[in-house]
Parts: sequence; structure tokens; C-alpha cells
Amino acid sequence: MRSHVFRPAAAADIERAYAWYERERSGLGEEFLAEVFTSVQAVVDRPEAFPALHRLTRRALVRRFPYALFFRVVDEQIVFVACFHFRRNPGVWKRRK
Repeated sequence: MRSHVFRPAAAADIERAYAWYERERSGLGEEFLAEVFTSVQAVVDRPEAFPALHRLTRRALVRRFPYALFFRVVDEQIVFVACFHFRRNPGVWKRRK
């Protein structure tokens, strides 16, 4: 099994989305986190199954929510660089390292 790490910006993306969903409805943030971590596990299991979008960055969709995880495989480690809502400007995650 490959190791994985979340860049601080990616962790902050997830925390902001969680907080927003919790404000909308109690428990919805927890449901969001559960779906995010289901996607994380799928990436860890088979990162090559996800499409490359920009150079070495790949995308995994989050079920039930309009979010995607963006990640790179670097020296056998999976590095999550962003968790973005579909309506956000994609240029932002492209600049993340």
C-alpha cells in the first residue's frame, strides 16, 4: 500500500468544505468527510485508475458532492494538492505544488 499525504492547502480545502456543509445541515459535513475519505482510499488503492488532467496531476471525484480531489504520485507517495468544488477556477489548483 502506498503512503499518502495532504498538502496544507488541500487539508484547508477539506476543512472549509466540511465547515460549510455542517453549517448547512448538522451531520452533512460528516457525510462529506466520509465520501472524501472513500475517494482517498480508492486513490491509494489504484492511483493510475484516475485520469491525468494537467501534467502529472490526477483527479478523483467525490461521490454525492460537487468536489474533486487532485493528486500527484511522487516517488511512490500520493500527494493530495487540492479538494475543489467544480465551480472554482481550475487555475488555482494548477499552481499548487
